[in-house]
Order: sequence, then structure tokens, then C-alpha cells
Amino acid sequence: MPESLREGELLAAIDLGSNSFHMIVARHVLGQLRLVDRLRETVRLAEGLDEEGNLSSQALGRALDCLSRFGQRVRTLPPHRVRAIATNTVRRLRQPQVFLMPAETALGQRIEVVSGREEARLIYLGVGYGHPPDPRRRRLVIDIGGGSTEFIIGRGETPVERESLQMGCIASTRRFFADGRIGRKRWQAALTEIRAELQQFAAAYRRLGWEETLGASGSIKAIGEIVAALGLSRGLITAAALHGLREALLEFGRIERIRLPGLSEDRQPILAGAVLILEAAFAELGLARMQVAQTAMREGILVDMLGRASDRDPREDSIAALARRYDVDPAQAERVERTALVLFDQIAAACGLGEYDRNLVRWAARVHEVGLAIAHSQHHRHGAYVLRHSDIAGFSEQDQQILAALIRCHRREPSRSTLADLPERARHPTLLCVLVLRLAVLLHRSHDPAPLPPLQLEVEGRCVHLRLPGRWLASHPLTRADLAAERRLLERLDLELLVHAA
Repeated sequence: MPESLREGELLAAIDLGSNSFHMIVARHVLGQLRLVDRLRETVRLAEGLDEEGNLSSQALGRALDCLSRFGQRVRTLPPHRVRAIATNTVRRLRQPQVFLMPAETALGQRIEVVSGREEARLIYLGVGYGHPPDPRRRRLVIDIGGGSTEFIIGRGETPVERESLQMGCIASTRRFFADGRIGRKRWQAALTEIRAELQQFAAAYRRLGWEETLGASGSIKAIGEIVAALGLSRGLITAAALHGLREALLEFGRIERIRLPGLSEDRQPILAGAVLILEAAFAELGLARMQVAQTAMREGILVDMLGRASDRDPREDSIAALARRYDVDPAQAERVERTALVLFDQIAAACGLGEYDRNLVRWAARVHEVGLAIAHSQHHRHGAYVLRHSDIAGFSEQDQQILAALIRCHRREPSRSTLADLPERARHPTLLCVLVLRLAVLLHRSHDPAPLPPLQLEVEGRCVHLRLPGRWLASHPLTRADLAAERRLLERLDLELLVHAA
């Protein structure tokens, strides 16, 4: 179970966006979060991303400099009270580890890369933190980032629909106004393209409907401040105000000439792309007005952390939903989980395994049979595909990659290449998690509800010692044969299994 938050304990959330990096630090007070510090730096990570998914040395340098400063601020916090989330630009990197390895070193913390829909979920939570929702009403939340834009419909605290499109203020400005010119004809052609992208979900969203619209992110805040400064609207962004802002932009003719009241210097080069996306969203979704939210994904990360430290961990619900969807045998999953955790706890301290690894073993045990709903043959491969490619709320892309590796390797010949594809820091812990899961599945192959005898597992380097009562082994010939076969299979992972009759 997660370690409960103590009164007064600090938490930190770090949002590695495509335009800016943000960090907020909050104190846990009476079950609530009280913000105590906030940092923001314009990094423009997306500006350094080329079409092949490579990141320029200049963008990497800006990111590492920022993360080293953020790292100093959170150095005294326990690692499990800090979450750093990377979004669209890091998702699009051809070799994410080229960025993640030095970035994690600079920050001193693990960095999670989340899918677009998981990003959308966290955005919705963050907006709800600053603008508590009415549980009887649906709301639409739009967040325009540097590299992607998220659209979420939710009721109360629960997101119902989530979409993430590959268009953000940096990406769209570069795509449609690469030479800096912003003429009327070009604007209309760009607007038509973006509206076409929105059409893939706009009709379904309109059918579902919503009663209020909120816009999150720095770009939408900037637009709200500019239309207010121009006297086009007060407190809200309206369709008429957006039209007026677009006309003001077109008057300048070029990106570098844009000068507007309320527009900051760092937002000026990317404002056109943000206004373009928002105008398209207003038109395609039939919006008349939008309230500007003061909170966004970073607050959502904190809310999610608060849930993880209580009985509201969304990952538990996601795993349970996955098991139900694929009709997993709950009794067998419980047996495998119980034994896997007994074995895990026996080796954890000596092998340097922690709560994160234990949770992954728990969840993998609960869904290790999801592939059976597709086909019995090679069901470990089918299950791994499901875990790797499903939208699973609460999990980062790395989490899902590790869970998929555990499912892929829980039976038959383990895949060395699957483990080699993991981030380097995750390979050895995952190998040990594979070991305990494989042994638990093997020992419960018969689905016998009778409890197992006392087990003892030790790992010394590459040598694995499993001790079982001799009398029990003698009366279970199939298990003895399976353990002999397992010894040969584990050799593929450079592990030597020695079974001792106690």
C-alpha cells in the first residue's frame, strides 16, 4: 500500500512542456494542498525538434540548465514525493533516452513520459483543482501546449472523453508561418487544415455536450490577457474577441512585428499559432465563450499524487477495469499476486527493489492473463501488446512498457530483447520482477486453491536459490518438471536457478 502523506509534508510536480518547464511545490495541510513555491522557465523544447525526431544541442542545453535549477529546489524532498512529467516533444523524440538520461541526472529524479490522453487526464484534474466542478454538469477543457492540444469533456472530477492532437502553438506557428508572414489567405488555409483535424472527434463531442468551457495553459492565459487589454472582452474569451485579435495580428503582417498590450516577449513568437488553434476550436465545436483557468497539468500532477498516497489511486481502478474487460480469473490472479509478493519481499532489501517495483509486480500479477481473452496460444504476447498499447489512466509510457515486459516474459521463453529495450535504469529491477512473477505463475499452474507450503527465495548475483519442503516437492511431480524446465529458460536471462528441498 502507498505510504500515507504526513501533515505538513511537501510534494513537488514538474511539468516538462514543449514550450515551458514548470514546477510547483505544495504542502499537505489537513488533507489539502497548499502551494508554497512556483517556478517557470521558457525552454522552447519543441523549437529544437526536427522532422526526424532529433533534438538540437541548443534545446537540450536549455532544458538541462533549467532542470539543474529545478533539481536544487527538490533535492531535499523524498524521491516518491516528486513527480516529473514529460509530454509531447519528448514523446516524439526518435531516441528518448538521449534526452531522458542527462535530464534525469540534471534533475536528480526519474522523469515519466505520458501519452497524450494521460496528459489530458492530468490537465482535467489540474483545472478541477483551481475551479471545483459541479458534479451535475459537464465541462469542456481545452489546453493548448507547445506541441499538442488536449480536449477533455468531464463530469465532476471524472474525465469522460479525452483527445490529444499533434498541434500546439510552437508546432503550428512553425508549420503555417515558417517564413514569418501572416497574411489573410494563409491564415484561412491554416484554419481550414486545423478544423479538418478537429472533425475526427468534434461531432461526437457536440453530441455529448457540455455546460461550461474552460481553457488552460499559458497560451490561453496570454490570449485572455491580450483581449482584455485590447478592450475586446472582460474575464472571458469570446468568439467576437478572438475575431478581433485575429484581425489585429493580420495587421502586423509578420510574426516579429507583433506588438500587443498584455503580450510578453517570450510569448510573442508563438502567439499566432495559439490564436489559430483556438479560433479553429471555437468554430468547429461551436463555442461562444471560454473561461480562462488559472491551473493546469502541474496542479493535476499534485492532485494525482495526493490520490496515490490515499485510497484513490487511479492506477488501481485502471488495472481492475482492465482485468474485468478481458475477463481475467480473479481467484487465479489473487493467488499469483500473493505468492509473487511473498517472493518479492524476501529479495527486495538485498536487491535494492522498492515500492515502485512492488506495485508493478502486483499489477502485472492481476492482469497477467489478459491475453487469454484473445487466444491461449502465445497469450503472453497478446497480453503484452494490450498492456503496451492501451490507454491506461495513471500510468506513464515507461510504466506501461515495464508492465508489458513483465507480461511478455511471465511464461515460456523470456524475451531478452524486450528487457533490453527498457530504459537502462529499469532493466535489472524488471529482470528481478520477471523472476518472481514467473515463479509465482509456475507454482500456481494447476490453479489449485490449496495454499502453497512455505517458500524461501534468495538472489546472490546471478544465482537464484528457491527452497521448498522436500515432501511437498516429492508429491508434485509436474511442479518438479516445470522447475527443471524453468532452470533452462532462466539461463537465457543469465540467471541460474537452484531448487533446494528443505
